Amino acid sequence: MNTLKSRTNGYNTRIILSSRAQRYSQIRRARCYATTAAIEGDNAPLPAGGELPGIATSKLLRTTRETALNTPGLSWADDGSISTADGGRDTRKMNMYQAVRDALGTALAKDDNAVVFGEDVAFGGVFRCTMGLAQEYGKERVFNTPLTEQGIVGFGIGLAAMGHTPIAEIQFSDYIYPAFDQIVNEAAKYRYRSGGQFNAGGLTIRTPSMSVGHGGLYHSQSPEGFFLGASGIKIVVPRSPIQAKGLLLASIRDPNPVIFMEPKILYRSSVEQVPISDFTLPLSKIETLVPGSDLTLLTYGTPLYTCETALSMLSSPPPSLDNDAIVPKDVRKAKIELIDLRTILPWDVEGVVESVNRTGRLVIVHEAGQIGGVGAEIAAEIQKRCFLRLEAPVKRVCGWDTPVGLQYEKFYIPDAIRVMDAIVETLKF
Repeated sequence: MNTLKSRTNGYNTRIILSSRAQRYSQIRRARCYATTAAIEGDNAPLPAGGELPGIATSKLLRTTRETALNTPGLSWADDGSISTADGGRDTRKMNMYQAVRDALGTALAKDDNAVVFGEDVAFGGVFRCTMGLAQEYGKERVFNTPLTEQGIVGFGIGLAAMGHTPIAEIQFSDYIYPAFDQIVNEAAKYRYRSGGQFNAGGLTIRTPSMSVGHGGLYHSQSPEGFFLGASGIKIVVPRSPIQAKGLLLASIRDPNPVIFMEPKILYRSSVEQVPISDFTLPLSKIETLVPGSDLTLLTYGTPLYTCETALSMLSSPPPSLDNDAIVPKDVRKAKIELIDLRTILPWDVEGVVESVNRTGRLVIVHEAGQIGGVGAEIAAEIQKRCFLRLEAPVKRVCGWDTPVGLQYEKFYIPDAIRVMDAIVETLKF
């Protein structure tokens, strides 16, 4: 766009550094007020919920029947047709844990070989995702296991090898590490190891993931990056109830083992109208949520809502950020393309490359630490494939490379200020 200067315009280095230092100083002062109408010196009560979009008011959620049935890529399982709003299908208001429960009920009803098991799942699970399933489908198909993550996954691999459809739950993704050997050395390699005679493709591992605001080092981790080198498995992260149901059913029916990581803070906070019928959404396909032409903003899971807030702050800064040194006026009209990655492994390389080739800029956001994270793999691949089209270096906004703190967890995860600042810095490079 004409108002943005490309890397070839020759900015004076000292001016850039001075401006950046000034912006950072003002951002630090403004951070506490970024989501309110308060200005420095104003002691008025803060408005409930703030001024900026949050999960409850997000435009990314499909809160009507028409928008729900028009979800891109939604395919009905009964006839394979693509969804349309006038197809006569019904929807029901659900939050994400209810959508997960609906998907599990659908899988159990449609597949007699499907079983659900894990710690406390017969009682409904910590997050209530399996409420009533044991009573509905019997304790032989929905049952508790001992507290052994390695045993849960190993048992699932054996069931899958014998032709069953095991849906295992690891109660928190923070505790998936004891099962690492079973996932990486057995589930991922079983088909290759046996020359195609056996496989664990029927296995799906559900696990709550990402931060919850107070989970600390053992209940707010995002371990998806640890599995990136495990060829043979898939990793999926939904952002909303519709996505959770459609992607979970697609994962259960995929011929490969899948780790399905559910952002736990979205279980109750994200609410949509969800189609009641059996449907799937495509794996390894991005979804463009906001089209744009000046920069690609790529993320998955909970940070999508943080990015939505950052885009709102960029276009209409609150009073505490309404300063040229923080948000220059020439970037406020930038058209940012917001993309949900959805499948982390194998990720949609072609879809992301197409977007970055059009926009010339890429900012990647995720809650996991930066070193060895998903963003590192994507940044390396995009740098290789899009080098001559890039107007700025690929930027990553991630959690800090420390354990998640027992206090001040909000400062560990990427917030809207950090995302907005990365966008500004990339646009002004």
